[in-house]
Amino acid sequence: MTADTTDIQKLIDNCLTDAAFPELPNFQRGKVRDSYDLPDGRRILIITDRQSAFDKVLAAVPFKGQVLNQIARFWFDATADICPNHVIEEPDPNVAIVKHLKMLPVEMVVRSYLTGSTETSIWPMYQRGERVLYGHTFPDGMVKNQKLPQTILTPTTKAEQGEHDAPITAEEIVAQGLLTQAQWDELAEKSLAIFKRGQEIAAANGLILVDTKYEFGLDENGRIVLADEVHTPDSSRYWIADTYEARLAAGENPDSLDKEFLRLWITARCDPYKDPIPEIPADTLMEFSGKYIALYERVTGKAFEKPAADVPVRDRIHAALARVLPDYFPNQAAE
Repeated sequence: MTADTTDIQKLIDNCLTDAAFPELPNFQRGKVRDSYDLPDGRRILIITDRQSAFDKVLAAVPFKGQVLNQIARFWFDATADICPNHVIEEPDPNVAIVKHLKMLPVEMVVRSYLTGSTETSIWPMYQRGERVLYGHTFPDGMVKNQKLPQTILTPTTKAEQGEHDAPITAEEIVAQGLLTQAQWDELAEKSLAIFKRGQEIAAANGLILVDTKYEFGLDENGRIVLADEVHTPDSSRYWIADTYEARLAAGENPDSLDKEFLRLWITARCDPYKDPIPEIPADTLMEFSGKYIALYERVTGKAFEKPAADVPVRDRIHAALARVLPDYFPNQAAE
C-alpha cells in the first residue's frame, strides 16, 4: 500500500457514519442525517458522511457532512429575506441546531433543464416517450440537458426511508389534502424565488444551478419555514457554465459539481433499481469529495477548512454537543 493510498484510507476510516449518541433523546436516523428532538422544541441535526443514491446508503465520503452543513448555512443566510429558515446555531462543522417544525408532506422540486437520472427526474420520463410530466406539456425533439423554456415546479410526495418519492401535480396535492391551496401557492412562490436567488449567485460564480429540491415545515405559529437543506450538492445539480454549451452540442454530459457524478458512475455499471450496486473505489470517493469541496469554495468564495486529521470526527462532535448541551452531558461538561 502506497503512502497516498494509506492517507486516503485514513480519511475514509475517519468518516462520520454513525452519529448515535445515547445521551440525547428521541434519536432518528435518515439516509444522511441523524437527528434528535429535544423537549424544548429544538432539533439536533448531525450531518454524517454517509452517501446515498437511488434511495440507498452506499458509502462514506470524506468531508461530505461538513460541506453539506456549511453550504446549506450559506444558502439559508442568503435567502433569509425570502423565507425564514429553521437554523438556530451550528456548534460544529457537522452539526446544526434547528427549530423543530411540523414538516409538510411534499418536496418542492424546481427545474430549469431537461436532465436527471432517477425515476422521478424529467429526462428519463421524457426519454420513455412521456410528454406530460408533472402536469407540464413538453414538445417533441428536445435533448438531454437542454434548457427549458421556463423554470417549472415538479413536486413529489415524501417517501418513507427505503421507499421512492412519487411524482404528483399541484392539483393532486390540493385535491388529496396534502396542502391547502393557500399553502401550495405560498410554497410555489417561495420556491421559485429562492431558486432564482440561487441561480443569480451561482451564475456570478461561474455555475449553473440546474435544479433543486426544498422542504418546508410549519412553526408553532403556522408560519411556513424553509428546512432540511438548501442548494447543497446532494439536493441540487450544479454545472460549470463555461463548458455547458460545448458539451451540450457534443452530446456529452455537462461538467458537474454535485451528486450526479456518483449517479452516473453507478448507472454506467448497473441498473441501480434492479441490480446490486458495486462497491465504490476509494479513488472515486475522493474525486467525489473533491467536487463537493470545489463547489463549496466556488459558491461561498471561502477556502474550505479541513478539520484536524488526527481528531476523530465523532469525538469532536461529542465534545461540541457537550459544550452546548451540558444538561445532557453533565460529566463531560464539568471537565
